[in-house]
Amino acid sequence: MNLYWEPITLNLTTTFRIAHGASDQRHNVIAHLEHAGLTGSGEAPAVVYHGESQEGIIAYLESAIPLLGDDPFQLEDILNNLPAGSHAARAALDIALHDLWGKIVGQPVYRLFGLNPERTPPTSFTIPIDEPAVMAERARSSGFPIIKIKLGAGQDEAIVAAIRNATGARLRLDANAGWSRIEALDLIPRLVQYDIELIEQPLPVGDIQGLVELRARLRQQGIGVPIFADENVKFARDVAAHQGAVDGVVIKLAKTGGLREAMRAIAVARSLDMQVMIGCMVESSLGVTAAAHLAPLCDYVDLDGPLLIRNDPFLGLRYQDAHLLLSDQPGLGVSRRAAA
Repeated sequence: MNLYWEPITLNLTTTFRIAHGASDQRHNVIAHLEHAGLTGSGEAPAVVYHGESQEGIIAYLESAIPLLGDDPFQLEDILNNLPAGSHAARAALDIALHDLWGKIVGQPVYRLFGLNPERTPPTSFTIPIDEPAVMAERARSSGFPIIKIKLGAGQDEAIVAAIRNATGARLRLDANAGWSRIEALDLIPRLVQYDIELIEQPLPVGDIQGLVELRARLRQQGIGVPIFADENVKFARDVAAHQGAVDGVVIKLAKTGGLREAMRAIAVARSLDMQVMIGCMVESSLGVTAAAHLAPLCDYVDLDGPLLIRNDPFLGLRYQDAHLLLSDQPGLGVSRRAAA
């Protein structure tokens, strides 16, 4: 197989601020695998707070060239032979292999997994951190029935109150590891009065015991809002480590290293009676469409990446209000957008 890649710059529709920082652009890498006249493609998002960069992703892809072989159906062997390193680059290769696999056999990836795309839950739409009034207007004007609110940088209750006053949408909160244990115990009982569906990653990365104690303290107060782990969870083994600490986990291909490990992580979560959300980084329609092929396995969906950028170079999944529509074309069903 022939591997080549291209760096891309995604321009965001608005400054995207979360507890980790703010950005107006994202610098991702697209990997392409050629075999027998067909090309499979995958995306690697260079998320800075995950230690990823375009340069690091490209260096990893270069190192993988001698290890790919010439049989795209040997997915497990190829992925197991890859070196340790960039999870995003591994995800791009994994996604490209599945795209190529589907194109060779002439079937969409979701059919190869035996999944029904009509079982895909609706997606949320993300509101990045800003002044409460600005965030409330973005939530209202989006028209989305499910809103994900970024928190963790101050004014959190004012933000949630303003958005609740502006919309009757289902609200999901995401602190992105931005609260301490004390802050979470103080804030969550006040925030649930605004009819909250769930809360993602309330505590710093790695504080599993804190999650156990937080969940127990909330239950003692009669507060049953589901708590999900995101930044804490990369692989299937991380899901298992959170049994009893959270109600659910957030799976992202850039964290798991692709579709194969994502499916394992989902299976582990199911075996432990944990709920699953499939999410994305700021990615084009290529990366987000790949994740959408696993969405029928999940309880919640947060796949709004293409809605957050101005210059998506690909055409893939389509949005019908909050519902995701996948193509029945072979592979991922993604094509290059015509140049303007």
